[in-house]
Amino acid sequence: MIIALGADHGGFELKEIIKKHLLENNYEIKDYGTDSAQSVDYPVYGFYVGEAIIKQEADLGIVVCGTGLGISIAANKVRGIRAAVCTNGYMARMAREHNNANILALGARVVGEGLALEIVDAFLQASFGGERHARRINLISEYEK
Repeated sequence: MIIALGADHGGFELKEIIKKHLLENNYEIKDYGTDSAQSVDYPVYGFYVGEAIIKQEADLGIVVCGTGLGISIAANKVRGIRAAVCTNGYMARMAREHNNANILALGARVVGEGLALEIVDAFLQASFGGERHARRINLISEYEK
C-alpha cells in the first residue's frame, strides 16, 4: 500500500515520526513535504496529498498541521477527497469504515506521538464497510459534482 504524506511546518516533526513508523511496517511512502519546520502554507500540502490520491499515485494519505483542521479543509477541496480529522483510534476506524475517508488528518499540537501512531494504525487497518454507507458516500459524491 502506498501512503502519501504531507505536512506544514507545525506538522513536520510528527510527519517524520509517522513516516519512520510506516516504513518500519513495510508501507511505501510518497512524501509531498514540507521538509523542515520553516513556516509554509498548509493548503499547498493538503492539495498535494489530495491530488496524489485522485491521480492514483497513492492509495491513502496522511496530512498533519498544528490542529489537523486547516490542512484537512484544504485537502477536502480536491474533488473526490474525504479527509477526516481524527483524535483517537475509534474516529480513525469509523472514518474508514463508515465514511470511506481516503485521507487522515492529524493535529501535531493536539495528539502526542504515541496516540498519533495508534490513530494511523487504526486508519490504515480499517476498510470501508460498503452497503448502507456506500449510499451515503454516493450522495456526497453526487453533490460534489
